[in-house]
Amino acid sequence: MKVSFQKQMFAVVTIFTLLCSMLFTYSSASAATNPALDVQGEAAILVEASSGKILYEKNPDASLPIASMTKMMTEYIVHEAVEKGKIKWNQKTQISDYAHTISQDRSLSNVPLEKGGSYTVKELYEAMAIYSANGATIALAELIGGSEANFLKIMDEKAKELGMKNYKFVNATGLTNKDLKGQQPPGTSPDEENKMSAKDCAILAQRLITDYPDALDTAKITKKVFQEGGKYPVQMDNWNWMLKGLVYSYDGVDGLKTGSTPEAGYCFTGTAKRGDMRLIAVVIKTNSYKARFDETKKLFDYGFSSFEAKELYPKGYQLKDKKTAAVAKGKEKEVGIETAKAIQIAVPKGEKAPYKIGYQFDKKEVIAPIKKGTKVGYMTIASKDGSDPGFLSGKELKTELVTKENVEKANWFVLAMRGIGSFFSNLWAGAVDTVKGWF
Repeated sequence: MKVSFQKQMFAVVTIFTLLCSMLFTYSSASAATNPALDVQGEAAILVEASSGKILYEKNPDASLPIASMTKMMTEYIVHEAVEKGKIKWNQKTQISDYAHTISQDRSLSNVPLEKGGSYTVKELYEAMAIYSANGATIALAELIGGSEANFLKIMDEKAKELGMKNYKFVNATGLTNKDLKGQQPPGTSPDEENKMSAKDCAILAQRLITDYPDALDTAKITKKVFQEGGKYPVQMDNWNWMLKGLVYSYDGVDGLKTGSTPEAGYCFTGTAKRGDMRLIAVVIKTNSYKARFDETKKLFDYGFSSFEAKELYPKGYQLKDKKTAAVAKGKEKEVGIETAKAIQIAVPKGEKAPYKIGYQFDKKEVIAPIKKGTKVGYMTIASKDGSDPGFLSGKELKTELVTKENVEKANWFVLAMRGIGSFFSNLWAGAVDTVKGWF
């Protein structure tokens, strides 16, 4: 009896020890892949750019002053206006009294503009994107909107379209309105300043570099002379000191936009690419010029060391038990469906995809005739972990489902026969149900 009891106790102790060891190992692994980052600042977020997967967040939805990071919206609208043919890069625009007055204040970030002078859209855009020139930004806003007040309406409409939720625009530049010499847009207060959440900044940055990747060609320029060879050339040094060759150079950084005012503190929306993975980091209201880059470095170090970008679902992916969609009025009653594009998502290094997928169809049936590539719905991708922060788009990431082949419309005779068959089938089913009711 004693020997048997000792064996049982030994087995219990052994199992308990193994369990403790496993729990300790799991806890250590979790701590290694999800460190409690001590990011100094009012708000911050880190996302993988391709999918918008959120890797870290701190007060992501708080609406806070963001200073010149506002100019990312102005940049987006300029690129869109060029794409739609409303303006051209080599087009010249005349400088208003308002834009001229603001441009002369060198206590603000500016390139002095001539009153009544003409500059190309490209020159003004570069001054805005590289040197954060405020007068140049106003000139672009007036060109596109007719006035800064009208441009604010365009900014609001674009923010809604992009899915931003926590923002307020009171000017095109990001300056506090009191710096606009009493010429702030009508309906706005002299004490107001633009506000956005860290998540909204990340959404805007993601869309800017996805929809207009050439924006980075300008954002990564470290030095350039404005109006070189002209009457008033100005040396423009990029305020993003994480760019290659600058003070806080970080491997892979090629954008995007700094900002600072007394109310906003020191802010930065940065992006860096290494290998197949691009990250976007936002920090808002840090306490010094250097701090915004130090905190961004923490985020980038964490992202690149802890995650890897994987193509989890290739273009043409089909869920095993849902490879088709129902077709109405077609020669075939079903059509093959697949994803329209490949999906790349950041995954913790060493882990398999921790995601579940599902389908959302636009309608129960697709009506023939159908062309290959017709959108029929979405494949949804969501984390299996309910506490996961998800994506910039929400808890789920959506990718379009499209038809895999053409489906012709069935002729009238086939449709008529199907109708007759359906009628008798329903009639028979009704009769069977009636008879069953008798017993």
